[in-house]
Amino acid sequence: MRKIDVCLSPELIHLYDVPSLAVVVVDIFRATSCMVTAFAHGAKEIIPVEKMDLCSAYGAKGYLTSAERNGVTPAGFDFDNSPFSYQVDKVKGAKICVTTTNGTVAIRKSRKSPALYVGAFLNISRVAEALKKWEGDALIVCAGWKGKPNLEDTLFAGALIDLLHGSYHVADDAAMMALGTYKEASANLMQAVKGSSHVNRLLGLGIEKDISFCLERDVYPVLPGLRGNKLVLK
Repeated sequence: MRKIDVCLSPELIHLYDVPSLAVVVVDIFRATSCMVTAFAHGAKEIIPVEKMDLCSAYGAKGYLTSAERNGVTPAGFDFDNSPFSYQVDKVKGAKICVTTTNGTVAIRKSRKSPALYVGAFLNISRVAEALKKWEGDALIVCAGWKGKPNLEDTLFAGALIDLLHGSYHVADDAAMMALGTYKEASANLMQAVKGSSHVNRLLGLGIEKDISFCLERDVYPVLPGLRGNKLVLK
């Protein structure tokens, strides 16, 4: 049976043979939730970059731009890091360049995967469908927070592994930990994440509605994936 594992932080990705694995990158609060929402509202492509100056350079080429650092959007960008920002008409048909503290870093570090998908609770069943069709092993890469693991991405990893029961074998302790954490928390994810470091950061910014929305399941039947240096719908 195929194996699935979890990389709890992009800082650990060197421990995995990424070129041989399907990879799902997740940053629940909020980068990958934003990307899924953008594609659901008609975005044509998203280019993830690590540096704000590179993101700004794409803006000069006609791309819409989105930036986040430490939960806050710097001046001069078209979107902040809230999924609600992408539920607007100008997203339809748009090319967007995005840079965030954690999510775009995780995508860039995973780019050698032959099948890289963007995952969120918002599209979790579509991600599971894609992995069921993949003929090899898989890895869930959690964006975490500045190199450290976080609870919400780990919960997503466990939820995805749970959906893949019977198709994949849990490969290692990180995957086992994620699955166990999710099963313990699955009855009330909102309650489970209360008190977590990232939720406290977001609450401090007054954006509680983003937290609850990003924990909703299967809101959008879309599957973004990496092609070259850009994300497109698969």
